[in-house]
Amino acid sequence: MRLRHHSGRVVHLSHGTDLRSTRTLPDIVQQLDAYAATVRADLVRAGLDADTLGVSLWLPPTLAAALAIDGRARTRLRAELDARGLEVVTLSGVPYAEGGDEGSEMPDWSSPARLEYTLDLARILVDLLPDDAVRGAVSTIGLGRRAGWDEAKQKACSRVLGRLSGGLAEVAWQNGRAVRVGFQPTPGDVLDGSAAVATAFARLDKERLGVSLDLANLACTWENPVAYLDRLAGAGIPVITVRVAAALQANQPAAAAEALRGYADEVHPHAVTTPDDGYVEDLAEALRDVPAGPWRVQCSVPLGTQPPAPLTATTEIWRTALRHLMDGERPGAEYLDIEARATAELAAIGLSPPVKLRLPC
Repeated sequence: MRLRHHSGRVVHLSHGTDLRSTRTLPDIVQQLDAYAATVRADLVRAGLDADTLGVSLWLPPTLAAALAIDGRARTRLRAELDARGLEVVTLSGVPYAEGGDEGSEMPDWSSPARLEYTLDLARILVDLLPDDAVRGAVSTIGLGRRAGWDEAKQKACSRVLGRLSGGLAEVAWQNGRAVRVGFQPTPGDVLDGSAAVATAFARLDKERLGVSLDLANLACTWENPVAYLDRLAGAGIPVITVRVAAALQANQPAAAAEALRGYADEVHPHAVTTPDDGYVEDLAEALRDVPAGPWRVQCSVPLGTQPPAPLTATTEIWRTALRHLMDGERPGAEYLDIEARATAELAAIGLSPPVKLRLPC
């Protein structure tokens, strides 16, 4: 789906598919069938409709490696997308494991494995882009986990990121269309608060590299969203993609302990942050130690809903951030990912209903 910014430029809207094991092309096709039916039903309930829906796909490394060297398979995938009225302008490279998990053993940006995976996604994306799109985007992790990130890792990361810029330039030269990579700031990652992002990008290629901003993660920094975005803009760091999401908040954690326990997950731990830069890796651990509140939990609350009292959602954070991004003469991001049920809310920040236009250069 495409929305029109008040400048007349197009903002691409997508609704990410659920992360699940997709080891083969038939697995992807099956996922697309379920996705198209579900999203169209949600849009109808929201009073919206569109001939073409945007989807942000996640492909695990083994499948991405196979598709990157098989042009016929990419052509078939593009045909399957077209047949369902779907278009892809972004791919997610944030999870790495086949099942969609991102454990500590997974390669970070000091590893060539992360580079090869991301470049495979870029090679795939240029063949999936709509005919009128001049570029797309791949999202990835916030460099790596902050714990254990030493000087050796930093030096290796700098070398790998230099190779990433070169690889993206080669993709653009060979195909005539560009792919940018957005790094996702995340609690506990090297990239988290705006100061860390600005420092990391001081020597990076900002023409091809930028930020993929998850607004639930931004809430967990406890920074003012406008100040966060202004700091990135002042440093010349592009916001490439935005995931519209709300985090979970507990103003008085001890009183909300019972409600919070319902969000504890042994398989997918949710980090907890506090306004004084406190950080706990897992909500279950935070519930045992009970650091002073308030807390924000890196757990997305479905948009348009409220968690059980006394918990709240950081709804005003994402609304403020998105409004600030879209208030300028040009859209502050080209690609938005949002739950289908919340799409109607975008009109309130100046994005018009679906349009069929050529993506501006």
